[in-house]
Amino acid sequence: MEYKTLSNQVKIPVLGFGVFQMQEAGEAKQAVFEAIKAGYRLIDTAASYGNEREVGQGIAAAISDGLVKREDLFVTSKMWVADVAPDKAAAAIDASLARLQLDYLDLYLIHQPYNDVFSAWRAMEEAYRLGKLRSIGVSNFDIAQLTNLAEFSEIKPMLNQIEVNPFQQNQKDAEYFEQYGVQVEAWAPFAEGKNGLFENPILQKIAESHQKSIAQVILRWLVQRDIVVLAKSNKSERMQQNLAVLDFDLSMDEMQKIQQLNTGKSMFFDHADPKMIQWMAGREIQY
Repeated sequence: MEYKTLSNQVKIPVLGFGVFQMQEAGEAKQAVFEAIKAGYRLIDTAASYGNEREVGQGIAAAISDGLVKREDLFVTSKMWVADVAPDKAAAAIDASLARLQLDYLDLYLIHQPYNDVFSAWRAMEEAYRLGKLRSIGVSNFDIAQLTNLAEFSEIKPMLNQIEVNPFQQNQKDAEYFEQYGVQVEAWAPFAEGKNGLFENPILQKIAESHQKSIAQVILRWLVQRDIVVLAKSNKSERMQQNLAVLDFDLSMDEMQKIQQLNTGKSMFFDHADPKMIQWMAGREIQY
């Protein structure tokens, strides 16, 4: 495994395993166990996914079976919008730790840039100082939102998890975040297969030239952009394939061809859409 170093010198694996939409009974627990067995060391969940307890059970099972030690893992979770408030943020951190059965998290993020972000960030700074959180960051923050938080906080965000895939490459944002020492982490690298991603002729040709899959080419493309990337799968064989992307390089020409696929638009939704913000504000999470 290769690693990136965050601004506070904490090392994060470049390849991570995500558990979004794993909500069937036992699904997340088994997937996390199999992911760790396959070689993943970065596990990413969130309070809003409703599976922190199962993720914790999967981690505990892997440790109990001797696959890893706790210090070998890099575990991430995120604070949901409803808890981004002065009277809820600190409790939300402790609740995630309790559900995951962990004494500390390697990374904790504000999941969306809404509600009282500064109050939540102050609670995260305090938890960071207490050792409950080894590193802190944000998710889905744009340039203006990240700048606002960084300029008016004692501790600057160490990572921003955003959508990055061949159709929404977010190159401008990623380059800007570098000036604040913010590591970019990609969610939805495969865009959930939208826009015909797995049949794309440009990606297919590049994949064939390296005897790799399109998924492996995309993961390699992100790694070469110095972006940490999260992938999801329930199949152990696919997990292993998604990890096997550190043994080849894409040429400059291939990188440029992938760059030409960029549409500059999200494959999911616009975070600036007032209706989406209203939906998030009213969403109730079953923790």
